[in-house]
Amino acid sequence: MDITTLIGILIAGSLVVASILMGGSGSWFINTPSLMIVLGGTMGATLLAYPLKEVLGVIGVVRNVFLYRSQSATDLIPLLAGFARKARQEGILSFEAEIQKVDDPFLTRGLQMAIDGMEASSIEEVLSTEILYVSERHRLGAEIFTTMGSYAPAVGMLGTIIGLVQMLMQMEDPSQIGPPMAVALLTTFYGTLLANLVCLPIAAKLRIRSKQEILVKTMSLEGVLSIQSGDNYRVVEQKLKAFIAPRLRDIQIA
Repeated sequence: MDITTLIGILIAGSLVVASILMGGSGSWFINTPSLMIVLGGTMGATLLAYPLKEVLGVIGVVRNVFLYRSQSATDLIPLLAGFARKARQEGILSFEAEIQKVDDPFLTRGLQMAIDGMEASSIEEVLSTEILYVSERHRLGAEIFTTMGSYAPAVGMLGTIIGLVQMLMQMEDPSQIGPPMAVALLTTFYGTLLANLVCLPIAAKLRIRSKQEILVKTMSLEGVLSIQSGDNYRVVEQKLKAFIAPRLRDIQIA
């Protein structure tokens, strides 16, 4: 699991729970009708806004929040520069066996196309199309969670109105005011909690993960095209270093 995600969950969850328990019983904040309104209303509105296939597909995308595995941009530079040097010294076919050890299907596919003798324009077209659609899938995942984050507080307010109406309809019996008031307040609480501690943070993390993955894939594409064109490995190294921050560029190629 991504350590920052774990830390965020622990900090947010523990502090909210602790503040609730410091003021009284935690059971006060458990209300089934309120949960039904917020969770059901938010999911229902999301399904109205997006096709079922897209909403279910978000499950795969959201794994990037918790189980993110991607090659580091700084690790990619010496790897591609090494392939470029080997290609210049021994020919591009010399590292065909080595690319099977690369733990990145996108990069492996690009190098294999270069080894197979595909033209640079064809390699760029294929890989650029994949980058485009990866970016679109990630964008849609973040958009769906952002939408859920905007719906949840609104649905919470809807629950508040429901609770207030129920309370006002029973004003003649003060003993019956408590449950509707709980619904009125807790739906707003649940909606705010769902939006600001779940949906919107997940959407933000997905956008960051998408940028990181697209950066690595774009660097891979640039490296493959440079290797295919026969560039010196130092040229490949400098091209790839242009993608990263200056403080990270002190990378030595053996």
